[in-house]
Amino acid sequence: MAAVGFEQVTKRFDDGTVAVDELSLDVGEGEFLILVGPSGCGKTTALRMVAGLEEITTGTISIGERVVNDLPPMQRDIAMVFQNYALYPHMSVEDNIAFPLQQQKLKRAEVRMRVHEAAKLLAIDELLHRKPRELSGGQRQRVAIGRALVRRPQAFLMDEPLSNLDAKLRVQMRAELLSLHQRVGITTIYVTHDQTEAMTLGDRVVVLDKGVVQQVDVPEQLYRRPANTFVASFIGSPAMNFLHGEVRDGAVHVGPYVLPAAGARAGRVLVGLRPEDFVLSSNGDGPGVFPARVEITEQLGPEVLLHFRAEGAPVADIAAPEDASELANALVARLDGGFQAARGEIVRLVVRHERMRLFDPETGVAL
Repeated sequence: MAAVGFEQVTKRFDDGTVAVDELSLDVGEGEFLILVGPSGCGKTTALRMVAGLEEITTGTISIGERVVNDLPPMQRDIAMVFQNYALYPHMSVEDNIAFPLQQQKLKRAEVRMRVHEAAKLLAIDELLHRKPRELSGGQRQRVAIGRALVRRPQAFLMDEPLSNLDAKLRVQMRAELLSLHQRVGITTIYVTHDQTEAMTLGDRVVVLDKGVVQQVDVPEQLYRRPANTFVASFIGSPAMNFLHGEVRDGAVHVGPYVLPAAGARAGRVLVGLRPEDFVLSSNGDGPGVFPARVEITEQLGPEVLLHFRAEGAPVADIAAPEDASELANALVARLDGGFQAARGEIVRLVVRHERMRLFDPETGVAL
C-alpha cells in the first residue's frame, strides 16, 4: 500500500468547465478516505485522475514516491471498483477474478492461490464456478472487489460501488467493506454522493462542492463542527435547521426567542440547529422555548421526526432554497420514538443551546 497525494490539482474541460479546482490533499498509507458531495462536485473526476482515466490540467498526483501524471493506468499499480461491476458475462467468477493476474502472465499456481484466497476472504469461494448472471447484486459486487483485491495494488479506488444495491444490501455491504479494509489495510479512496456511507465508512471525509474542497475531517467533526453552511446542510439527515438571528448582550435573538451565546461576537448570524438539538420542554414557556405547531410526524421506530413551525422564527433557506413544498420553511426535530402529536397541535421544545452552531450570514463560514 502507498500514500496518495494531490498537489494543486485542477481539471478544466475543453468547454471551460472546471471540474476540480486546485485540489491539495494527502491520503495516508492504509487510510480509508471518502470523497463526498452532490452530483457534479468533481469527486469522480478526481478519482479518475488518480486512475489515469482523466488527464490533469495542472498540478501533481503522486502514488507512493512516484509522480504519476504521465503514467498510463496499467503502470500506476492501483485497482478500481466501478459502480456497474464491469464483470465479463461469459466468464466464470473464478475467471473474472483471475483476469488481471492472467494479463500479468503470472504462473497458474500463483493465480489460483490468489483467487481462492480473495474468494475465501469475501465469502464467495463456493460461487467460483458460476457466471455473473447467476449472482445477486451483492455477490457481483464482491466479485468486482475480489478482482481488484487479487492484484495486491498500492491503492483501491472505488466509484459509487454500492449505489446499484437495494437499501438493506447496501447496509450489509458497508459493514463488509469496513471489515475488509480493517483486515487488508490497503489505502482506499472511495467516492459517494451518500453522506451516510461517507460517515460510516471513512477514516476521514472530504466534502466537495463545485470542484472545491469545503472541509476535510473525521466524520464526527464534520457533523458537530461543520466549516460552513454547505457542509452543515449536506452532512446529516435530516439536514441542519437554519434560522436568522442577531447576537447582542451575550445571547442570540432569533425572532422572539432568546438563546444563550456567551462569547459570541455581536452582529447578525445564521443559527444552525441539528434536529436532535431540540428536546421536549418540561418547564412550560420561556425565552428559549419554541411553541411548535405540528405539521407532520414521521414514525421511525426508535425515533420520531417532528416537522413543525415556530411562530416568528425567521427560517433561512440554506439547504433547499428552491423548495416550494408544503413543508418549506418548516423546522425538524428528532424526538424519542414514543412521541405522538396530531397535526396542528402545539408542543413546546427547548433548544440544547450549547450545541448550536453560528455562521456568517454573508459567507456561510462558521464563526
